[in-house]
Amino acid sequence: MPGRPAQPPDPEPEKTRREPGGGVSPGATPPDSAQTSGLSHPQPMPSKAMPVAWLILIGVLVVLASGFVVALALGWLKLG
Repeated sequence: MPGRPAQPPDPEPEKTRREPGGGVSPGATPPDSAQTSGLSHPQPMPSKAMPVAWLILIGVLVVLASGFVVALALGWLKLG
């Protein structure tokens, strides 16, 4: 509402009217102050290129290593 100063979300306890038992009447206090959670702006999505490149590199190394073992087993390669 224009013209009204903003009220703090949490009332000061000494300014809150209390009932005889020490509690406050319903509606005498505003709802809890707002809480912020999460991030203030969206995070960028990480690139999928590097994980794919690593998987391809590992696959190539596995194929080369298994080919080397098969070549040794079949006698195509002689070491020593």
